[in-house]
Amino acid sequence: MVAAPAGSRYHAQARNGRQGWWHRLGELLAVVGLLVAGSVVVTGVGMVAATALGAEAAPDDDGDALLADPLVDTALGLLVLAVGIPVVMLAVRWCGSRPAGTLASVAGRVRWRWLGLCAAVAFPFMAVQMGVLMLWEWLSEGDAVFEGDAPEAGKLLLGLALFVVLVPFQAGAEEFVFRGWLPQFFGGFLRSPWPGVVVASVLFALAHGFGGWSGFFLLFYSSLWWGWLVARTGGLEAVIAMHTANNVFSFGLALAFGQLADAGTAADAPWQALVVELVWAPVFCLVVARLARARGLASVSGPEAVPVPPVPTPASGPRTA
Repeated sequence: MVAAPAGSRYHAQARNGRQGWWHRLGELLAVVGLLVAGSVVVTGVGMVAATALGAEAAPDDDGDALLADPLVDTALGLLVLAVGIPVVMLAVRWCGSRPAGTLASVAGRVRWRWLGLCAAVAFPFMAVQMGVLMLWEWLSEGDAVFEGDAPEAGKLLLGLALFVVLVPFQAGAEEFVFRGWLPQFFGGFLRSPWPGVVVASVLFALAHGFGGWSGFFLLFYSSLWWGWLVARTGGLEAVIAMHTANNVFSFGLALAFGQLADAGTAADAPWQALVVELVWAPVFCLVVARLARARGLASVSGPEAVPVPPVPTPASGPRTA
């Protein structure tokens, strides 16, 4: 495995001198094929396991749900999405001939302390954002916003525990694919990170379905800011933290109010959510970027994170990586 030269920005981590067009095509096909295959396998295994544990299949007229219990169905969906992490990591190793850790950051790995610090910022930040949005919706629509069959305490605690465990993998997978692999795929042959960020942002919004114009633009707008933040901080940690916080609160509140079956996705977000996001996304990104600057966080790869293949000598002969 050979990484990009020292001093490479995040989106340029695929430039390791082994990126012919056939490698790029193979990487693209590998990601698409493995995503489809992995999703089918995890769905099948999950359905068998859930049925064996007593879960019932959803009625045919129950939309996209596979299992009748919304909590179990949501947990299965999170597991299916988590497949994205191993898929892109395998693809860059097999076809890109580079360390899979370069998807996480310019350090060639997840910077765990930085991830923890970002989470410490993201969760309170998201709690305030959710509070503002819920207050706005309550003032607009009244108590109907909170109508639903709340679960018993045991199921609520179980659901919250499941979300705390599973959401980081689901959110991380989406970030590895849309803020990590796609910008680096385009960055393998384009100097600017923005073509990859824009394409990834459109695909990210479309991947959630098209529930309405406000939801689509919320996802697209947020994704642009998150793409900027990845480039600024040299890694996915900050956006994984924010994505995780957003989804833990979203799923948790939907479960608590008995609305998990009808929660939909961010593509169904109302216009109020878009207005709040217009302010919250840049504020969060600018705060985290300033924090990264204050800590001296590297946004380009350093020599310690970049294994350089040894230069062969006449005595040793050529070596393969």
